[in-house]
Amino acid sequence: MNKILLYSLTVLLTALVIALVPTEADGAVYEDTVRLHILANSDSEEDQALKLRLRDDVLLEFSTELSDIDTADTARDVILARLDDIESFANEKMSEYGYGYEVTASLTTEWYDTRSYESFTLPRGNYTSLKLVIGEGEGKNWWCVMFPPLCLDMATEKAEADDAIKKYNSNEFVLISGNGYKAKFKILELVSSVFS
Repeated sequence: MNKILLYSLTVLLTALVIALVPTEADGAVYEDTVRLHILANSDSEEDQALKLRLRDDVLLEFSTELSDIDTADTARDVILARLDDIESFANEKMSEYGYGYEVTASLTTEWYDTRSYESFTLPRGNYTSLKLVIGEGEGKNWWCVMFPPLCLDMATEKAEADDAIKKYNSNEFVLISGNGYKAKFKILELVSSVFS
């Protein structure tokens, strides 16, 4: 009787592990996402408002270029090719706003905690980021998803975030839309933290 029970438990645990362990497609959510990360000069009300103003202008100027792109690799290539333009644009905006802060732009890999948006949740882990640092960069930050262009709705009413989220494949969509979040999502986050 103990052998049958042990065998049954082994089969059950194996099936559970297979169902919960993230697949390569689940882990691809990190590769298929490019975040936008903006750090304010300080936590003053004025600097925080400035951060959001710059966010809107950068999104309006550059996110629409990413709307017709189908892959995060292409999005990274476009952002990297336009990095100097993005930095120049941000610095011109600072002058236009009447501030002497310098803005630096970089395409980098950063660790993000789990982040829930209105219709989806992204697991914690390492993501490629377009990072903009305003002045000292010591204020609260702001981040969203630049590709797929899910944060364009912050700056314009013409944004179609529901269409943008469809750029994720079906496995990724199920994972981030909440249907797959539970235990599998937690294991994906654990695996990501072990290998970061």
